[in-house]
Amino acid sequence: MKAGFRKAKIVCTIGPATRDPSVFHRLVEAGMDAARINFSHAGHDEAAHVVSMTRDAVRELGRPVAVIGDLQGPRIRVGDLPAVLPIRTSEEYCLVPEGVEPPEPWGPERTIPTTYASLADDLSPGDRILLDDGRLELIVRSIDGERVIAEARTDGLLASQKGLNLPGVSVRAPSVTEKDVLDLEFARAQHLDYVAQSFVRRPEDLEVARRSMDPGSLLIAKIERAQALERLSEILPLSDGVMVARGDLGVELPYEEVPMQQKRIIRLAQRQARPVITATQMLESMVANRRPTRAEVSDVANALLDGTDAVMLSSETAVGEYPVEAIQTMDRIVRRIEQEQPGLFVRAAQRLGDGATDGQQTTSGAVAAAAIEAVERLEAPFLVTFTRSGYTARIVAAQRPPVPILAVSDQWRTFNQLALVWGVHPILFRGDVSYRSMLARAVDVALGRGLGKAGERIVVTAGVPFHVTGTTNMMRIEEL
Repeated sequence: MKAGFRKAKIVCTIGPATRDPSVFHRLVEAGMDAARINFSHAGHDEAAHVVSMTRDAVRELGRPVAVIGDLQGPRIRVGDLPAVLPIRTSEEYCLVPEGVEPPEPWGPERTIPTTYASLADDLSPGDRILLDDGRLELIVRSIDGERVIAEARTDGLLASQKGLNLPGVSVRAPSVTEKDVLDLEFARAQHLDYVAQSFVRRPEDLEVARRSMDPGSLLIAKIERAQALERLSEILPLSDGVMVARGDLGVELPYEEVPMQQKRIIRLAQRQARPVITATQMLESMVANRRPTRAEVSDVANALLDGTDAVMLSSETAVGEYPVEAIQTMDRIVRRIEQEQPGLFVRAAQRLGDGATDGQQTTSGAVAAAAIEAVERLEAPFLVTFTRSGYTARIVAAQRPPVPILAVSDQWRTFNQLALVWGVHPILFRGDVSYRSMLARAVDVALGRGLGKAGERIVVTAGVPFHVTGTTNMMRIEEL
């Protein structure tokens, strides 16, 4: 494991291309660390099938795989059009809620139905409306009751159910929709490891989702709105992880702003010891090709050098022609970049740029920092953490130690949740919980994988008493 252990993790979106158990099994064997269910496209029967396949693979292969349920959120879309609608520059169009008749002289050829009934309430003259991932742009000219009159700034064709974005507009749509509530009930019944909340705008949005969640699930805040960036320092502490959702973020912001915001999100999340997933179009060309573009390889590499915990495949594994090749490619890129020890870059930036991280300014953070210092001085081959909730492992991982973190837990869900955390190799413990018995389990696994040899010293961190969550207060040096 010392030579072959990959620290950054890979998330795969499961869809029609990968729902077959044999293909799914190959994804796990190729290195999938988390399976993402996109509730925007997957029904509950399909999602239950993914959960079942994941847990079967974990039991069969003995390696953890987290399951992420990604909520659709208050996504605003174009409604059903009678036919593809040509959009012509300088012409005006009438946007109305589905089911509302447009007034004269607007006919079907200049009417755009939307799925959001309160669109007119949120918009003002001068606001921008972006359709189909920003390919089409309209400017609001006037509001007439429930109707929005907007002038086209670009030419193109508009099809039904395309996305509708309102950059800079404070949308009053509920953060958790009726569909989200049903999906959260499913997630609770299935005990999903993570729930990803889409279109988070403010800290209160996370509190709404928490109330409907399984308390054992962890909550990922998807950052894809400009409003979320403005309140990022308040959102992060209320989350258990974040996703840099670059698709909608790239529509909300000028595209040249996205790379710097990606770096900022990753840096601030690490200060809070929150795992980060970087997502969207990472290897997009592999939907139809066996090889990525060189630009995509550089994009993945830069996210890793920024310090992301995980990189995500979306269409590549959901509907692509080469899902297994896509994850093999991602694995290959990650391993090559990790030869350069990107964790060292992250720690250097923390120390020289920002000073002590937020996590270091706690008892747990201080113990974690001391453990990493001890690992480097002793040239320890690995670091062991004992954790019930995963907190100890996450606080250590956020400071990017140069060696694998063997996280021993007696909790099945924690075992799988830690599959998403950078540098962590989760170990499931069965038996009477004690320091010696858990240490023996970690050492057996490490020696079995050729991680260390007799006489070497290792560093162990834990929280005592073991059954209290979030108390990392002990570090010991042991000899193999």
